[in-house]
Amino acid sequence: MSIVSKQKQVKEIVRCGKEPIYFFNKYAKIDHPVKGLVPFSTYPFQDDCVKDFQEHRFNIVLKSRQLGLSTLSAAYAVWLAVFYKNKNILVIATKLAVAMNFIKKVKTVIRNMPKWLLLPEVVENNKQSVTFSNGSVIKAIPTSNDAGRSEALSLLIVDEAAFVRNFDEVYTGLYSTLSTGGSAIILSTPNGVGNQYHKLYAEAEAGLNEYNPIVLPWHVHPERDEEWFDNECKNLSEKQVAQELLCDFAASGDTFLQPEDIDYIRTMVKPPIEKWGPQAGVWVWKYPQKGKKYVCSADPAAGSVEGDYSTFHVIDTEESEIVAEFKAQVQPDKFAQVLAEAGRRYNDALLCPENNSYGYSVIMKLVEMGYENLHYLDPKQRYAVEKNLLKIGFRTDSKTRPKLLTKLEEVLRNKQVKIYSSRLYDELKTFIWKNNKAQAQKGKHDDLVMSLAIGIWLYESNPNRTVQSSALNKAMLDAMNVNRRDVPKSQKNPFNHLARDPYKPVYVDGDFEQKSQKLTGEQFDFSWVVK
Repeated sequence: MSIVSKQKQVKEIVRCGKEPIYFFNKYAKIDHPVKGLVPFSTYPFQDDCVKDFQEHRFNIVLKSRQLGLSTLSAAYAVWLAVFYKNKNILVIATKLAVAMNFIKKVKTVIRNMPKWLLLPEVVENNKQSVTFSNGSVIKAIPTSNDAGRSEALSLLIVDEAAFVRNFDEVYTGLYSTLSTGGSAIILSTPNGVGNQYHKLYAEAEAGLNEYNPIVLPWHVHPERDEEWFDNECKNLSEKQVAQELLCDFAASGDTFLQPEDIDYIRTMVKPPIEKWGPQAGVWVWKYPQKGKKYVCSADPAAGSVEGDYSTFHVIDTEESEIVAEFKAQVQPDKFAQVLAEAGRRYNDALLCPENNSYGYSVIMKLVEMGYENLHYLDPKQRYAVEKNLLKIGFRTDSKTRPKLLTKLEEVLRNKQVKIYSSRLYDELKTFIWKNNKAQAQKGKHDDLVMSLAIGIWLYESNPNRTVQSSALNKAMLDAMNVNRRDVPKSQKNPFNHLARDPYKPVYVDGDFEQKSQKLTGEQFDFSWVVK
């Protein structure tokens, strides 16, 4: 080889090491599904991605399908491993076959490079990894909870992250492996809202994390036009179009509500005017109004730190409006106390807790406290309260749950109730269909959803008493009067000792302590209610 030729090669090596886009277009080859082995001629949007990969340490890509991002990532991994020493590159894939296909793309690029350009030798070569003599390695593995945990990574690539099983747990373990200065490229088409990929991308767009967001809808590809899009849509469902082509998070998932209904609820969300109670869990949007009647539906929980939340909603039945809401992890007896306090504040609202295992404890406490206005499954059986605790509240089971949710969906779809809570909105975004059952997405909660469903059912289950009916108010008042049980005078209105305007909020400090079983006003202390 002449000196001139040698000098040219050195210049080319230096330039390729500095400019990955130049390297791809001049020396890389890829397998085309129709044309076979072809030169890798990158598109402008791919060049922009590479520039972002170089400029930003963390990148998250929201993409439509068939844009060649996996091929681009494979070529980028080869460039980094070949031209730089001791680069540990790990690719996380949805399954083994996808991981092996990634390594196949890596090998195609390596195999077709000029010999003089491939400076390090390939010292190890198998179906899931390629190791070079310069200390660099490219490895692709299927997802697992401990994937890559023991590695110190130079570059992490996660392909189709929204579809990686338990990605939240996987990502928690992997993030620490980048602490030595490694970079990350997370790629995916959308798969609904609320998952770890959606969370990372949404936070990136809002500037709340380190990731640089890149969005690549179908039309970034220069060879695609409206005719192509129309032809693709003919073979895809609405959900698939949203997921595969439009980069639409909301419309791509199997959410309980339609995307447009979820988005409508988002437009109503506003901050509460006041917060009170344990963990400031009671959010208030409107104070009680004299003469109005309210219902308060509740979904009790055990109160453990890692468990579900106890929740309730206070609903203005005249306006079909949620005026207050509670969500916190508290013990059943504490929950009963805050529930009673909320009921008292809202004109002795009709209380209806779910009558499950923890709900039974809440109901017992409410009866013990002498709360008067409780919902009965059968108002005719109001005798001997001690024998009829199971008749108080609402029992959710395999038969009643679908009916509750069907009615809830109908009311929300028809925009018949006003919702202001960001917490409820977040739960509705991740309340999905799985195995033909509506439930919270893994790692999420549906406690507020179920609480609201019970509240809606209270005055929507009877076709003669709907939010569209002019007879709603009278029917609700009648129902409340029927459900009010008689109690001895000594047990009525245990809150009289709180000498204050019942429509003006009050805050006190301390903790609740019941001194005896005898229910006199002086023995109730709601000092545990804090701001």
